[in-house]
Amino acid sequence: MADPLPATRDELAAYLALAQVPGIGAARLRTLVAAFESAAGALHAAHGAIAALPGFTRAAASAIRGTSAAAGRAILETLDRLGAAVLIPRDPGFPPLLAEIPDPPALLYAWGDVRLLGRPAAAMVGSRNHTAYGAEAARLLAAGVAARGAVVVSGMARGIDAIVHAAALDVGGRSVGVLGNGFGVVYPAANRTLYERMVAAGCLVTELPPGERPHAHTFPRRNRLISGLAGVTVVIEAAPTSGAIITADAALEQGRAVLAVPGPITSPTSQGCNKLIQQGAKPALCPGDVLEELGLPAADAGLGSRSPGAPPRGQPPDLSPLQRTLWDALVAESQHVDALVAGAGVEAGEVLSALTELELRGLVRQEPGMVFGVI
Repeated sequence: MADPLPATRDELAAYLALAQVPGIGAARLRTLVAAFESAAGALHAAHGAIAALPGFTRAAASAIRGTSAAAGRAILETLDRLGAAVLIPRDPGFPPLLAEIPDPPALLYAWGDVRLLGRPAAAMVGSRNHTAYGAEAARLLAAGVAARGAVVVSGMARGIDAIVHAAALDVGGRSVGVLGNGFGVVYPAANRTLYERMVAAGCLVTELPPGERPHAHTFPRRNRLISGLAGVTVVIEAAPTSGAIITADAALEQGRAVLAVPGPITSPTSQGCNKLIQQGAKPALCPGDVLEELGLPAADAGLGSRSPGAPPRGQPPDLSPLQRTLWDALVAESQHVDALVAGAGVEAGEVLSALTELELRGLVRQEPGMVFGVI
């Protein structure tokens, strides 16, 4: 079979153009490149020759003949402006674990440090509507694993995903975010700061071209990439039918290990995790459990959590001035929102917005009665 690695920018543009044709997935793209010896050759092949290939129809041939390398060149120009790249299977930089999954992507857009895609990695996923317990477990596991050199992979969603990405970066570790949209689109909008942090100190990846907005069908496809990039998938909090469980199922289909954080039997967001453990998944009780699956040495600190009465962790360096003020106030003790507004000297809406961002990052939690405290 011909090596699909493009030798020139023109060939890469042709490859990208073919990849945008509806219904042309990784397998058909390989068939086209092999049959016509290059992507450019496939773009200019006769209609009948394309339609005669196994798995191709006359309609598919018409769609291919109707596209041009210009579509691929436009994508490359956008990537150049962003400082992003595209990786093709058999490219030396293409993630080796991802190439092994049953349904590998035809290409992978990457923005940030692409070297992270080849490092030992743990996927960590969970509920968007997490509990305080889930947020603390997510932070402890992600920080502990990242501090030992493993990459933390997740899906850039709000909730547990955002918490594990931020926790890994907060300890100077590295993280990879898998998007259900293209570069240039921030989803959810509340994660804009996290997007910027990930590009600067981690890496964002997606199958979708720049500017592509998220759709319902893109997230299950994304989930297979989250588990595919990692040697182990950890489910931290999840309902039985959640996207996190879909990611765990994908990991099992890919022959990867799955761990789950046990939770209260009365908690809806722990039902999926407890069920996974009941079915044989290893409980994730500390970072060492995750590191063991990756063949990496565990930290000496056991659970890696603060002991009762120990001082809170250090203030993250990227907080806004208002967020730093709120953090400093809450480190001493939990406070009612009215006291925080009075102490900050700004409008209540600004304080609530800042608290929401801190809560999304898993840095503070809201207690009953509009009282907030540091996690």
